[in-house]
Amino acid sequence: MYAFYFILVVSLCCIMMSKTVANEMREQIPFFEDMCEDTKAGDTCGNLAGYSAVYRVCFGMACFFFIFCLLTLNISDSKSCRAQIHNGFWFSKFLLLVALCSGAFFISDQETFLNTWRYVGAVGGFLFICIQLFLIVQFTREWNEKWTAGAAGNKLWYAALALATLLMYSIAAAGLILMAIFYTEEVGCLENKILLGINGGLCLLIAIVAISPSVQERQPHSGLLQSGLISCYVTYLTFSALTSKPVDIVLDEHRRNVTICVPNFGQDLDRDEDLDTGLGIFLLLGCILYSCLTSTRRSSSDALQERYAAAELEGARCCFCFGPDGEDTEDEQQVKDRLRIIYDEKRGTVYNYSYFHFMFFLASLYVMMTITSWFNYESAYLEAFFNGSWSIFWVKMTSCWMCVLLYLGTLVTPLCRPSPHFSV
Repeated sequence: MYAFYFILVVSLCCIMMSKTVANEMREQIPFFEDMCEDTKAGDTCGNLAGYSAVYRVCFGMACFFFIFCLLTLNISDSKSCRAQIHNGFWFSKFLLLVALCSGAFFISDQETFLNTWRYVGAVGGFLFICIQLFLIVQFTREWNEKWTAGAAGNKLWYAALALATLLMYSIAAAGLILMAIFYTEEVGCLENKILLGINGGLCLLIAIVAISPSVQERQPHSGLLQSGLISCYVTYLTFSALTSKPVDIVLDEHRRNVTICVPNFGQDLDRDEDLDTGLGIFLLLGCILYSCLTSTRRSSSDALQERYAAAELEGARCCFCFGPDGEDTEDEQQVKDRLRIIYDEKRGTVYNYSYFHFMFFLASLYVMMTITSWFNYESAYLEAFFNGSWSIFWVKMTSCWMCVLLYLGTLVTPLCRPSPHFSV
């Protein structure tokens, strides 16, 4: 239900950012301008569209989740009064959400509000990105440790480790080479060349640090599998950033405008921009919801607090979504039965309610900044969402470097601690 509320508000924000929808409403709705004047929404309802309207609506949604974040602090019993509020009263919550989103339009000093809220949204959006990057780094750590621990009992896991590592680095290397071919040229494209060189060097750096003797002494499970997966993600973020960069247009020898530093294939093909935009927004919303819901699981909460189960006790397996292969022993079956009771929330909460709402609070800010093209808000509209902007380009490139820094931090930080038992 919370995800449904989130989808409703984001869909409303997309409508507000769409020029096509605004034009259709102006043409199809009788007495549209008169209605706008009567409601004091501007001559053409300009106050109900554009980035400022999205800021106001997302302000209401963020306040909604922040209120419930405070309301559900330190809940450990799903039968308590506050837990009942979290798990019910859906119509009342919907009315509260509508009231908050609508009330933001009646804030008196709109200019100060929009300027202040923009920077709050930027901080919250970056924090949301940092949490997702940290969970990705911890996922690679868990994967590497479990497969390395499994190799101690079954040597076939060494072959799986080697094959997965080779695959990861092959993908990363192939991606960087293809980007060097299609996003650079012999003359020009200096920025692309520099960024590809920097990110390729960072991939090499994390591989060297991961297998360095000092790191291996403190973290024996650290290896090339983890750095290989991080390198793949860095390659993906680099590609995503380059595709979000505004195109460079120059004059050729015939005095015609041509684009450079982008692939030449597909430029002459007919494209349905409405379909591209709709599909892109659908995928964006799906990814954000997936990030929110998976970030609030117990395992993710434990990872953020650096609490891990011993890899040797859990055993290695190909898919982390399921348990180890084979039939369950009687003790394992009893454990699963107890887990069913716990996950039915009869003895306690499955996840941290407050942290759940906090993640949706950050996601509201991230969506607000993303839909309005971060700091290119004045020229942003939905149909131009995938045309590229410098703000989105640098946000993605900064995310790439943050991911590398977070991973290097997990490798280097234990070296600064005196205790040999410290583990990130």
